[in-house]
Amino acid sequence: MSQHAVAAYHDGLDDGLARESSEWLTARQRDIGLTFGERPLCTVIRPRFLSPAEYDTLRTASASLLGAFRHAGAMAQDDDAFRAQFRLADWEEQLLATAPRLHVAAPLSRLDAFIDPVSGIARITEYNGETPAGTGYTDALAELFLALPAMRPFLEHWVVRPLPAMGHVHNVLLESWHRFRGVRTVPSIAIVDWDDVPTQAEFRICLDYFRAMGVPCRITTPEALRYEGGKLKDADGTVIDLIYKRVLLHELIAEGGLEHPMVRAVADGAVCMVNPFACKPLHKKASLAVLSDERNAGRFSGAEQAAIATHVPWTRVVEERKTVIDGTAIDLLPWMLRERESLVLKPNDDYGGTGIVLGWEVDDTTWHAAVARAVAEPYVVQRRIALPSEPFPAIHEGALHVEDRIVDTAPFCWHGAFMDGCLTRISTSTLVNVTAGGGSTIPTFVVEPR
Repeated sequence: MSQHAVAAYHDGLDDGLARESSEWLTARQRDIGLTFGERPLCTVIRPRFLSPAEYDTLRTASASLLGAFRHAGAMAQDDDAFRAQFRLADWEEQLLATAPRLHVAAPLSRLDAFIDPVSGIARITEYNGETPAGTGYTDALAELFLALPAMRPFLEHWVVRPLPAMGHVHNVLLESWHRFRGVRTVPSIAIVDWDDVPTQAEFRICLDYFRAMGVPCRITTPEALRYEGGKLKDADGTVIDLIYKRVLLHELIAEGGLEHPMVRAVADGAVCMVNPFACKPLHKKASLAVLSDERNAGRFSGAEQAAIATHVPWTRVVEERKTVIDGTAIDLLPWMLRERESLVLKPNDDYGGTGIVLGWEVDDTTWHAAVARAVAEPYVVQRRIALPSEPFPAIHEGALHVEDRIVDTAPFCWHGAFMDGCLTRISTSTLVNVTAGGGSTIPTFVVEPR
């Protein structure tokens, strides 16, 4: 049914309306800072459409798979041998051993998926369990698209339901605080990241939302924080109760080490941090290898195994070992060298597409070198999946063009238990990642005919 919605939307467009919409959307994005660097977040003039049935299918799939992730996260906290499969660094092990726990390893998270264009099944390629960005961006873009000139003819015939996510972020942060401290007070929240990251615009969206909900909030940096008298304080002396962590832990530790004031305050339980240190095992790309590895099948329930088999592409940590694919035993490294065109290499813990090698886009020499590097460093190898695409209208050189873009579906997940809301990224490149410098972020709407 969403194809009918797409066709109806495009039927309502002409060059004049498309140009008006593109100019209006670009101007409004610049007005409110919805840019990534100097580039508007969204360069197309159609949002993502899902039918109610398609959205329900995504919610069901996410819930079933989140159960497996939640189970794996709990086992990783208590079982050293099991946790070793995630390939944590020594400093990550140390943090896990010292910091107080929250009710789940990753209260805020995001599944990154592609919907198989034939079967309609969501294939989960990554689990962002550390700093799942995009909620503020998608809420702001949804508001803009509801007022977009090109939406007006569409809204006459279709019911359009946005999928706001900021309310969930607010609720998860406060519920985590209440469970952590055992009180019903309103915490003082600090959004913490470096002051030169390109996502500052989203921090301001979050700041405005939290304040509008009556929650004291500020944006600050790791350098501004100090830990004294058992309290974490900002540069002006304001005490911080809860950190909405956007800074990546490996960057924080690289700059400030394990004695950084923020790290010590979290480890001492002086401040609640979301997500906590315990998120690291699940955030690793190896988490998908842990789920899909035949050695771990007995650790998961029948329902969890079924969800893993349906939604997780075959993934393994790159190492010398024997394993199984499609019921056939293989010697992993020689097999990887032969099967270049069907495989992807990913670093165990990086972002923005850094270090990813798509086997079908490189030659044998490059692939062999990448495999050698993957053995030396923590890397995973993942089986190639089919990538879905949809036509999207945009203005190029003053004229309307409709071109196919690959569509990445990334449901926002809450308390490690359910999803609601969705980040959609589109790109003409196989590597769909806005942080990598290409593509667009667009809002997602559930639609049905009036």
